[in-house]
Order: sequence, then C-alpha cells, then structure tokens
Amino acid sequence: MSSTELPSAPATANVLPKVATVRVAEGERLRSVGLPGITLTVRSRPPAREGLPPALYVHGLGGSSQNWSALMERLEGYVDGEAVDLPGFGDSPPPDDGDYSITAHARAVIRYLDASGRGPVHLFGNSLGGAVTTRVAAVRPDLVRTLTLVSPALPEIRVQRTAVPTALLAVPGVTGLFARLSRGWTAEQRVRGVMHLCYGDPERVTPEAFRNAVEEMERRLQLPYFWDAMTRSARGLVNAYTLGGQHALWRQAERVLAPTLLIYGGRDQLVGHRMCRRAARTFRDSRLLSLPEAGHVAMMEYPEVVGRAFRELLAEAGESAAVGSVGSVGSGLRATGAGEGATGGDESAIGAVGRGADGAGRGVAGGEGEAVTENAGS
Repeated sequence: MSSTELPSAPATANVLPKVATVRVAEGERLRSVGLPGITLTVRSRPPAREGLPPALYVHGLGGSSQNWSALMERLEGYVDGEAVDLPGFGDSPPPDDGDYSITAHARAVIRYLDASGRGPVHLFGNSLGGAVTTRVAAVRPDLVRTLTLVSPALPEIRVQRTAVPTALLAVPGVTGLFARLSRGWTAEQRVRGVMHLCYGDPERVTPEAFRNAVEEMERRLQLPYFWDAMTRSARGLVNAYTLGGQHALWRQAERVLAPTLLIYGGRDQLVGHRMCRRAARTFRDSRLLSLPEAGHVAMMEYPEVVGRAFRELLAEAGESAAVGSVGSVGSGLRATGAGEGATGGDESAIGAVGRGADGAGRGVAGGEGEAVTENAGS
C-alpha cells in the first residue's frame, strides 16, 4: 500500500498490531492518506479514460471500501471512482479523538475531498454512509455533483424488529456482552449471520465472495479496536437520530441541492422499505429505485441494476456522453425490457423515468429481479 503526498499519518497508525493484508481485487489500488487527526485508506480503480468526473463511495456500519468493488468496476467507464474506509473500519485506523459520530465521519469525508481537490464528486453512501453523505451534501454542496443513497440510515420512528439488535450495540455494555457470548463463533458463522441480515437472498453470494468475506472477518477480529469502532459508530448513528433543528438528518436532507438517486430494497431488514416514500418527498431533486428482491446492500446484490440507474442519473444531468446503452431520458415514462433479473448475469429490468406533468413518474418491469424507478419532483 503506497502513501500519498497529503499530510503525514497520525501516530496512532504506528502502534496498531500487524494483521493480515486487506484484499485488493484485480484492477484496484489502495493508498493511505494522512489528514489532521485521522488516516484514511482509499481504494480506487483507474478510470477507463482521462477526463471522467470523480466519484467517492462511503460504506455502512461494519462495512468497508470493499463493499463498493462490484459497482466501482461497472462504473469505471463513467466515473473516476474512489472508495474510502471510514476511520476505524476497513484498513483505516481509529481517529485520534475516538469520535465516531455522524458529524465526525462527515468531517473525515470533507477533509479528504478538500485535501485531495477532487470535489465536486458524484457521492455514494450506503446505510451509515448514507447518513454521512447526506450531511456532507447538506453542509458542503460545493463538493457534491450528484448523491446516490443505497438504504440510507435516516431516522425511523418505527424501527424494524430485525434492526433492533444492531441498534442495541449503542447501549453501554451490550457490545461487551455480545463479544463474550459470541467468543466461540467461527468467522464463517459470523459471516453467514451478516449475510442473512444484509442480503435479500444470501444464496446470491458466490463461494468466492463468501471466502473473501470470511478472510476479511478473520482479519477484523484481530483488530483491538474492532468492537469499539462498531459500538461508537452505532451510538453516533442513534445520537444523530435524536438531534433536532438544523442538525436533524431529515432537515439536512431537505437542504440537499444535488440531484439524488434513492435506492431501497424490499427485503431490507435494517432500513424499512416504507422510508423510501418519505425520502422521495424530502430530497428536493430525487429519483427512487425500489428493488423488491434486494436487501440492505443493493450495490453488492444488484450492481448491474444500480450501475444502470446511476448512468441514467448521469445522462439526465448531462454529464455523460457515453450512456448509449441506457437510452434517452426525457419527460414522461419509458420502461426497458427484462434481463436475467435476480440471477445477476445481465442487467435486470429497470424503468428510466423523467419528469411527468405532475413531477413524478414510474417505470415497472416484471420478473424475479423486478425493479421500480420513480422520480419525485419537489
């Protein structure tokens, strides 16, 4: 892993134990970026050609930049993509101040974009990363071209029962208790549990992907700060849910100016699918993609579909001249034909929607990988 010319890494990076090397997929690169108070690991893929607009991907709670590898590969001909490991996750060491709040994570993203000079970027966020990137887009609109949110962790009044155990990580003492109770679990058992929680259909995970996930889980469990980062980030997310006034996440969502693509899974056990309607009403320039068979990580389950929806967004924003396979986007409604759907081979069917007379449209295509796209105007 190479270093950059940005400010040097803080001392915390030098006292961490040596663990297994983080996996780097073919065509990817990792580098370490030192910033005031934090060190970030950044995963990237060389763009297919020069001059492509920059993109930045931000993972969710317990995830890492690897969560975006499949989507990054599919979009390398459209954006110059980088995925960041938030402080304490992936290969990034903990922050010097131990602050894992949504504000601190957003500050880390902003510091990186300011230091690298890559902004404005096409910004992506999943789950916790969706809350983080919503805050970034609200407070620093100059850094964001478009915003793509996959199951963003925005406040819910009625939390799903399946999400309660994750939320309980924020309660003092619960993480330690869980760590003791699960001490005898193998990495394979832990990964299967995570996949059953996060995937709409865990059978979609290939044997290779499962082995890679087990290897990464074994690596993370060797990190002395693994549970602390999980606990403090979960607590930071819960605390963000309780904030009012201008710092409330839904209030900040109202302030986002960038064209926004919202992606929700019908089988999501962590973020209620019902929240997609509120999100579509709240983000002032939004398009909604609902994937009935997807879970919490649609960019990993259906990367072709998510990539195609983003390319539609690019085309509508006039930022891509190479989206011929997507088709035109204009007023009214257009639905594409169905692909192989949930088998994950070809692109599943999605509807490409422009603005109708009432500010909203819908495209629906059937099949196992059915997807619904909406464009909710302000």
